[in-house]
Amino acid sequence: MTAAVHHHSIAVQPEDIDFMGHVNNAHYLKWVQEAVVAHWEKIAPPSAVAEHLWVALKHEITYRKPAFLDDPIIATVIVEKVQGARAFYETLIKRGEEVLAEVKSSWCCLDSVTLRPARIAQDIADRFLPRD
Repeated sequence: MTAAVHHHSIAVQPEDIDFMGHVNNAHYLKWVQEAVVAHWEKIAPPSAVAEHLWVALKHEITYRKPAFLDDPIIATVIVEKVQGARAFYETLIKRGEEVLAEVKSSWCCLDSVTLRPARIAQDIADRFLPRD
């Protein structure tokens, strides 16, 4: 399967900068969450977006290079696998061709009313992982 890729632009804000003059590591998690949710909202049908929420279960971040104020940052989001109520993502945070961070994360889909785990329907999963 070839995954649907999503590119999410990120604007570095002055409040993202820490005492060392670069983006604080905690902000990368915020960027990943924004990018993954934007990916879902872009590809899933509006009814699925209204009926489901996502919560992060796990993030593994490898930091490669620092980001700075005014850097043009792009988070590239790729779904690696969908299994039941879980989705496994890879997110690359880049400045141009430079990889600043690599993030592997797992997420749980929730029913927006009950807040209980909700299995992802195959037709929706197929939008993220189209069959070749």
